[in-house]
Amino acid sequence: MDLLLREQMASMPDLRHRLRQLRWFRATFRKHASLLHELYGVEYEIDEKQLTEAFLNWVELVDQNKRFAKVDRKDFITFAAGLVLRELIRLSPAKVVSPPKHATGDSARLYEIVRFWPEGFLYTNYCICAIAAVHEQEFGTVPDIDQCADELRTWWSYKENVSEMPGYAIAFLDKFLGSEPNWVMPDLASARAAVKRALGENNPVTKIQST
Repeated sequence: MDLLLREQMASMPDLRHRLRQLRWFRATFRKHASLLHELYGVEYEIDEKQLTEAFLNWVELVDQNKRFAKVDRKDFITFAAGLVLRELIRLSPAKVVSPPKHATGDSARLYEIVRFWPEGFLYTNYCICAIAAVHEQEFGTVPDIDQCADELRTWWSYKENVSEMPGYAIAFLDKFLGSEPNWVMPDLASARAAVKRALGENNPVTKIQST
């Protein structure tokens, strides 16, 4: 998967905190939609009210779970991105008004996925770019993307599953990043494999001190 907006995001100082400002979130999301239009000819109409609702829901969810950032910082970044991905898929602020028409060069290999689910690709690629950019700023590395993220059959399963349960978006995001998905309780931070490994299976999550 091409990380379309990663370099631009990574160039923003203190990206992690800027993305938690509505103005920056909306601006980067719109920029991402614009990049997809340039590459594939797909045009989106973005409902600002729904986008704002997704953002506000996400900020609240992150605040409720922020204690887990102390357990495994890298994993929490992915989980937080999964939460906003879930809200974007659930509220669907982007609607396609003109479908994909073309693709050239390296972008051509993802054309079938973009054509199959243009809204889902926008949401998912945006979140993965954000994860990669934050990782680059905080850890000096960019996470590897699993090859399943380039497979249309995976996206068929992804779209079908999140239509029934939007929380599966978090599990698929983990899968795309080569992490161990939790298919049973994907939106429960305490049930994540990285959290369990860090705390130990019998270590109560309630012992984590809130910040």
